[in-house]
Amino acid sequence: MQNQLTRENVMRRNFLNRLGAWGALGLTGLGLLAPAAARAQDAPPSTGARSRTLSFGIVPQQSASELARLWIPVIAGLAERSGVPLRFATAPDIPTFEKRLAAGAYDLAYMNPYHYSVFARRPGYVAFAKEKGRRLRGIVVVRRDSPIKDMTELAGKAVAFPAPAAFAATVLVRAEFERTHVPIRPVFVNSHESVYLNVTQRQFEAGGGIQRTLQTQDAAVRDELRVLWQTKDYTPHAFAAHPRVPAATLQSLRQAMLAADTDPRSRSALDGIGFKGFEAAQDADWNDVRALGIQTLAALLAE
Repeated sequence: MQNQLTRENVMRRNFLNRLGAWGALGLTGLGLLAPAAARAQDAPPSTGARSRTLSFGIVPQQSASELARLWIPVIAGLAERSGVPLRFATAPDIPTFEKRLAAGAYDLAYMNPYHYSVFARRPGYVAFAKEKGRRLRGIVVVRRDSPIKDMTELAGKAVAFPAPAAFAATVLVRAEFERTHVPIRPVFVNSHESVYLNVTQRQFEAGGGIQRTLQTQDAAVRDELRVLWQTKDYTPHAFAAHPRVPAATLQSLRQAMLAADTDPRSRSALDGIGFKGFEAAQDADWNDVRALGIQTLAALLAE
């Protein structure tokens, strides 16, 4: 575990060193600006006119520094093409991200399918886009040289997961262990990135994740892992807006997102996050997730 923390600290230090070359971007805590904005603050936004910088919260499937490296170019491009000032934001871990969603802290957010099914109810986030051509599957990874060939061989072992309500990486995977009566000891390590690092470093025999985050790992990590099993597929993560975002502003942003994959300037940024592009979405697209009846975050809504 110490090796994992050291590696993440080194990654963060290297990222902060590179950040100085990005000129127009600012960093305060875990909020970073796209060039259309002037200051970065990781705090609940206030209401205001269209020119107000909108916070764009990204679910922390990886460390904040890695998310910023991958997502700031995407968000900056969207800000430029739409004329909507945008600010990258995230959270230290997925449970904190969930609390901020519940409080309506982000104007816009990229959240997992279960998160959307919950936070569309309260505070009322509305989906407007999703990843193009993607269906979401949970995966179980083991080291490439692991002798484990079947899920039943994980009985009684500690298995790493990002967070209790991580939809595909945790909820779907744990449901399969329960369905097949394979007892495991779940351990939550805050992010998909931490899952993969811990498995490669032999801290755990296996871990839950998704293909997209696995593919965006450094080759030194990715090539040490293999997929043992995967779930059935579901509607992927939602891009959703808080009700306070003006309709005209959201329409400009949506148009920019839908055209992103046709702009050569956007291609490398989209490749960085493992996206082919964006496509339009509506609330009913996540009915397949609602049908599962997951109650993991019921207590959070009751607060």
